[in-house]
Formats: sequence, structure tokens, C-alpha cells
Amino acid sequence: MSDRIHITTAIFYCNGAPHVGSAYEALAADVFARAMRRRHGADRVSFLSGTDEHGDKIRRAALAESLAPKAYTDKMSALFRDVFAGLNTTFDYWVRTTDPGHEKFVQEMLTRTNQRGDIYFRDYEGLYCVDCERFYTEKELLPGNVCPAHNRPVELISEGNYFLRIDKYREEVREKIRSDELCIRPERYKNEALNMLAEPLADLCISRPKTRLDWGIEIPFDTRYVTYVWYDAFWAYVSAPAARLGLDEFMAGAWPHTEHFIGKDILKTHAVYWPPILLAAGLPLPRHLNVHGWLNFGGSRMSKSSGNVRDPLYYETTFGPDVLRYFVMREVVYGLDGDFSEERLIERYNADLANDLGNLTSRVLAMVQRYLGGVISSAPAQENLAAAEDKHLYQNFRGISGDFSQPDALQTTVVDLVGKLEFKTALELLWNLLDVANKYVAATAPFTLAKDPANLPRVASILANLVEALRVIADMLEPFMPVTSGKILALLNVDAATARQPFGAGIKSGHKVNPPVALFPRIEKPKSA
Repeated sequence: MSDRIHITTAIFYCNGAPHVGSAYEALAADVFARAMRRRHGADRVSFLSGTDEHGDKIRRAALAESLAPKAYTDKMSALFRDVFAGLNTTFDYWVRTTDPGHEKFVQEMLTRTNQRGDIYFRDYEGLYCVDCERFYTEKELLPGNVCPAHNRPVELISEGNYFLRIDKYREEVREKIRSDELCIRPERYKNEALNMLAEPLADLCISRPKTRLDWGIEIPFDTRYVTYVWYDAFWAYVSAPAARLGLDEFMAGAWPHTEHFIGKDILKTHAVYWPPILLAAGLPLPRHLNVHGWLNFGGSRMSKSSGNVRDPLYYETTFGPDVLRYFVMREVVYGLDGDFSEERLIERYNADLANDLGNLTSRVLAMVQRYLGGVISSAPAQENLAAAEDKHLYQNFRGISGDFSQPDALQTTVVDLVGKLEFKTALELLWNLLDVANKYVAATAPFTLAKDPANLPRVASILANLVEALRVIADMLEPFMPVTSGKILALLNVDAATARQPFGAGIKSGHKVNPPVALFPRIEKPKSA
């Protein structure tokens, strides 16, 4: 039995509502989690997300709404959780950094690290960006000491603070990244991280004086200070599962096989700060940093600060379940920036979902009702077929390139592609199978054959093959389109055990299917005047 796998999104900063960009990260991680559950078993996979609720930006956002910070974060965390639930993400843990258990855990890690000698106090003067909630060096800033992320001048702050020794661990972290012990994917981000670690690092300021900011977790060994929000938020990846399983068990089992899904804008914090934070506490590093690009809208990055955000649930309620999931997974190469537009989404909807998937499902089920009374009266295709069309269908659905030695070759291939973050390629493979099935309908023409009652045995054989093809496609779509997958399997009247069978081993003669329903009604574009 394999070790457990722990999958996380970044902990979402809740100073504004979730948008399509943040949903993209959650959806990619959810597809990955669903695929890994298929491979390793649901009990071997945990999936975690949550909200990052401390810091000055949260305090300012709360003040803008005339709310106390905790009341504000209660509202915002519930909003994030509801949106992700509406998108059918399957989190096992939802962590809030204001949870008492999380706060206690952070204080334990601070105490542990302090006792190991890697925290020290000193006076400091630095250039601070309130929006980033971090200090910058002059060489990191734009001319005029402007923050490169927010295009606003930083502030000069002088104060005493606690620091974590991170340069002490720089070479160790660099070697772990170079050797892929901490594997950063795609490769371009590994190279970026190595460049960040190529020169000595300034130690990390991990506190804020309460005289300037009191909205945070109190430093356990100095009550005049609260913890820096980034030091606090990282531990959300660990605090809840460690509480459930015990820290030692979690670290020995799941943690070395952790898959962090993060945006490229927080690569530095996860590749430069997070590993030394763990090592300074005497803990191992995770397995993968899976780094995605940005979703652009109207030519610029989709973000709360830019104001060009879109509500992800709008697409769920307007276009139907799974449409947003399908679009971002099919349209964007993971790791690269992607362009998001409603016009392009509608094009994908009509071409891929309404025409290819929805139309095939409706046509096949309608023909089974019309010609066979809703009952499959033939077994699906098997090996060594006489009809060339049947053999071609079988080869595509049963094996990759005609390899029948492993009956689950197709499922293995799809899960392998997801495991390598090749979501777009996996969906292209499934849509190639849809194309094979649609061409099989055209080549065999059951609607023409059925005009002669003598051809009904052949019609029954063709429709059995098509129902079986739909079953396999619906099953393989589950990580990407869970609601749609469930709807198609329900129309096919297939249970979970039958759904996972390889082509030819699922539907049996005598199986009754349900009448068709429209899965994806076409969206007609408004006619120009």
C-alpha cells in the first residue's frame, strides 16, 4: 500500500471575494485529487484548502466595512467555502488561520523553532509594502521604491522585530530543489527558484509589533508581538491534519508526498521561505510545488487588486455545472498564463459540450429507446472483431495504440497525464475518443439500418458498443466534470462498480437505459443588428 498523499491549494487571502483566477487553482487541485483517489483509494488521499485571515490588509478591509476583523473573516471564509462547494470541490480539510487549533499549532512551531536557536531579535529598518505585507530590498523594487506587485510606493519602517534564520538553510534547500527532492513543476519555475536561492538571503522578519498591528497570532515568548501573516499561513497546510493524525504520523506518512498547488506570484514564498521554516522546526519538506500561471482577462491578470474579477458561481449558474471546470482545464496549459473570455467559453460550450458530448449522448440513448425499447440486447464489442468499424472502436477505447495487455490502459493513461499536470492533454485524449464514437455512428449508420427489421441484430450490436463507449467516457470525465459524469452514468443506469470497468466489460445484454435528456442545450449568440 502506498503512502498517503496530501494535496493543498494555497490558503486564500480573504480580503476580497473569490474570483475565476482563485477558482482555477482550486479546480486544478480538485481534478488532481479526484484522479489520485481513483489510483490510490479515497482513504489514502487528503485534500486541504482554507482562508488566510490575519494581517494588515484584512484589518483594513474589515474597517472599510465597519466590521471587527473576526466578524469580517467569518463572513469571507464562509463565502470562499460556499463558492468552492458550489464548484464541487472535494476538500477533506477547510482550515481558517483564526481557528483556535491552528493558532495553538503556530505557537507550538514558534516555540519549537525558538528553542532550536533559529529565531533572534534585532532592530530593523526596511522598506515595507502593506499590500504584500512584506519587507523589500531596494534591488527588488521599481524605480522610486515602488512595489513591483502593486505599483505603489513602499513605506520606510524602523522597529525591533523577531527574525528567522533562513540563509542558514539556503544551500540545503537549493540542493533539495536541484535534485528534485523538493520538485518544482513545471521546470521553468524550478529554474526561477534556483536563481532566487543563488545569492545569500536576508533573514525573514516573522513578527509585527502590536503597536502597529495587533490582528495576528501572538508570539508565545513575547506578548508584545504578533506573528507575520506568511509564517502563520504556511502552517495551515499542516495544522489540521496533524491535529487529526498526530504530527509524527502525518509527517512520516502523508507529508513527504504533499502536492502544493500555488500561483506563480507566490513561488518565492513557497520555494525560499517555506522550506527553511520547516527545516528550522526540524520537519521534512513536501514533495511537489505545482505552479500555475495567471488567468488574464482583457489583457491583464485577473486579480482582486486590478478589479477585473469574475464571480465563478456566475458561470456555474448561467451555463450549468462543470462548464467553468471544463473550460479552464481544456483551454489553459498548466504552468502557463491563460486568457479567459466569456465569448471563448461559449464557443467551447457549443462545440465541445453541446455538439460533441451532449449530442452523442442524446442520439445514442434516443436510438436505444426508438429501436430497442430502451434495452440493450447485445453484448459490446470484444477482441478479434470482424467488422473494421467495431475493431477500430474497440482498439481506441480498450487500449492505447491497440495495446490490450492491460485492460485499464486508458484509465491509467488519463490518470498518469493528470499526475503530470497535463490536464489539457488528458481532455484532448477524451475528446479524441468522442470523435471516434461520433465517427462510428456515421460509419455504421444505425438509423439507416433500422429501416429494415432484418438489420436489428446489427443495430443492437452497434448501439451496445456506443452505450459502452459513453460509459467509458463518462467514467473518465469524472475528475474533470463530476456532475456531468454522474448525469451520464445515471442516464445509462450504471452503478459505480460497473462504471470503472474497461471497455467491453461493463454493459451486459439485457441492460436497460433511461431516455435521453438535454445535457448542454446550445447557446445561441445574439444576432447582430
